[in-house]
Amino acid sequence: MTAEAAHRWDSALDSVVVYAQGAICRRLARGSVPPGGRVRVTGLPRSMDPGSLRARITGTSAVRVIEARVEVDAEPLGAVVPDALQRELERLSEEYAAAQQRRDRQLILIGEVSSLRPVPPARRRDDPHRRTPVDAWLELADFVDERLTRLHARLVELEEALGHVEHELRFAADRLARASTDVSSAHVETTVSAVVTFDGTGDAEVELEYGVPGAVWVPAYRLTHRQGDSSGRLVLRASIAQRTGEDWTGVHVALATADLRRRTDLPRLRSLRIGRRQPSPTPSGWREPPTGLADLFAGYDGAGPRPATTTASLSAEGGPVAVAGGFASAPVPPPQPTLQGYGQPLAAASPPQGYGAPPPVPAPGSAYPEVFGGGTDAFAQSVPSRPDSRPRAGGRSLQAPAAMAPMASGQAAPPPPPAPAAPGWAAPPPAAAAPASGPPQPSGAELDYTALVLNGPDEQDGRRGRLFPDSAFDPVATEYRRRAESVASLPLPGHAVRPRESAGSFDHRFDALARADVPSDGTWHTVTIGEIPVELRTEYLCVPSVEQTVYATLALANATGQALLAGPVEVTVDDDFLLTTALPTLAPGGVCRVGLGPAEGIRVTRRTNLHESTSGLRNTTTVLDHRVHVELASQLAGPVTVEVLERVPVTSDADVRIEERADWSTPQDDAGGEPYAPGTRMWRVDLPAGATTALDGGYEIRIPSAKALAGGNRRS
Repeated sequence: MTAEAAHRWDSALDSVVVYAQGAICRRLARGSVPPGGRVRVTGLPRSMDPGSLRARITGTSAVRVIEARVEVDAEPLGAVVPDALQRELERLSEEYAAAQQRRDRQLILIGEVSSLRPVPPARRRDDPHRRTPVDAWLELADFVDERLTRLHARLVELEEALGHVEHELRFAADRLARASTDVSSAHVETTVSAVVTFDGTGDAEVELEYGVPGAVWVPAYRLTHRQGDSSGRLVLRASIAQRTGEDWTGVHVALATADLRRRTDLPRLRSLRIGRRQPSPTPSGWREPPTGLADLFAGYDGAGPRPATTTASLSAEGGPVAVAGGFASAPVPPPQPTLQGYGQPLAAASPPQGYGAPPPVPAPGSAYPEVFGGGTDAFAQSVPSRPDSRPRAGGRSLQAPAAMAPMASGQAAPPPPPAPAAPGWAAPPPAAAAPASGPPQPSGAELDYTALVLNGPDEQDGRRGRLFPDSAFDPVATEYRRRAESVASLPLPGHAVRPRESAGSFDHRFDALARADVPSDGTWHTVTIGEIPVELRTEYLCVPSVEQTVYATLALANATGQALLAGPVEVTVDDDFLLTTALPTLAPGGVCRVGLGPAEGIRVTRRTNLHESTSGLRNTTTVLDHRVHVELASQLAGPVTVEVLERVPVTSDADVRIEERADWSTPQDDAGGEPYAPGTRMWRVDLPAGATTALDGGYEIRIPSAKALAGGNRRS
């Protein structure tokens, strides 16, 4: 065991923030910093985004983080221990195939017995006619009938056995599909770790933060109410599904509606030029290579060649890794100097790189660009491993585009000639020729600072010590991320709405009060977040012109400073479950109504009367007098408030007049609720216990004779 492998810190997942799609995980690790300052923190998932790694020291300590990078190790297991669910599925598959073959053989045998027919011998031309042996025919028919009876009875048994095995096979396949993905391969154990470099010695606690895809959530609610009370309990719950490759056991869960992949770069306004085109040079940090760069490696070359190591090829989850002495691991680079001036500034409130603003120009062939930056006391951005001449763990192969050198000034120097391809590397493409004069014009890949990698001393003279775009592609990690992101296509629960659709243009965060467990099985799990104070009042509503039934409703007011997102709500009244309905998005201070169904204790009756007449000097105006009579009768034990909705005609013709004769009012639209239709009128009646009241209203429609309808003015 090397000194590098000896200094390992185990980490524990402490908290997770689930966004609209994806999550940010936070791990804690404690230990004593070795003299070399390099520590390998294990426990990271395979599907993590390597460019989102952040490391910082928690608490008060003299130790500070100066570098953090992601490395993947693969080791073959000594004893092959296959997964129990997979082994059970394979056993049932073989048993199902055997049962199906037995059933098929029985069907073939039944077909052969059914085809038995008596065949008379061939008759010659001179032979007389022979009598048919009826007894032989009957014996054959009895034999076939008896044989088919036994065969069909056996066929029924085989089909029942086949159906039983098929049911067990489907059940095992469903269990395997729903099983947690937080398991290692049966033959190769892959370990994703963060190599953290510290400045100082002593005990320290480091916090690792990284982003993972494959996590989604939707809100859900549970409303408890007692009749007659003006308050209730609204419990916010969340349905969370994740397939990140690690089980969230005993973690603090927080929910956010933000989008991790939203753009955060600011727009820039370009100038408009009239006349000859004069493009302004794009400012960049590109500098020509410094002179004497090759002299920095004179001591390394003088030490002689590195000792050879016997290696063998091993397939680690789809990609080759280097194996030495029975163990497989990624090459460990020596400590590198911190690179100042190439990383993007990191703020405490900004999202991790790769989940926030994209780089100026994305690196070709890299879906998840890696990030590196200068050391800092609070945070250290992730630094990709030094490219080595040996293949990386997971089968990553690096491609070498045109070189880019660090920190210098002046004009662009011509690029070095292409170096020969090292073993396990793709052949580099030809370097683009630099302009003979003028400002430097690096390619888009050379300006993608988040994807640049500093080449080590083992590279050729034209590449060592210089920055190159890392166009490596890890098919294993890509497959893990593809499987993780499959949870985004899960069917939503009833009445559920995606948080990005219900949150609108604002982002909200909800923190759970207690720790929770969410396995990595790709199915929905309900987690209780906390209780939300709300104001409730019971109201009764009826629209007698549509239906002569009174409905009970709960007017729910959001008394918090956060919005309530749309989602399903389970309503419980007096400790009895009533229904599950949809709750719309409620802004702070917003009010909505939740229907509870018909109120059998209140009766409503509506009668109408229409009288048609004429008015004017020559009876040129038709008057349609509508009368509405509504009666309400309460059989409840307490006083209630009933809203009765009616409607009056709406006209856009100035000659047609509508005169109302009632004490109703025009209802006001609720904030965030469905607006009332034009012409809606409302009575608000306070109905005592066991009381009866009557409401009278009406309106007149005056239509000039020139506006009369063809065929008369009859109204129903």
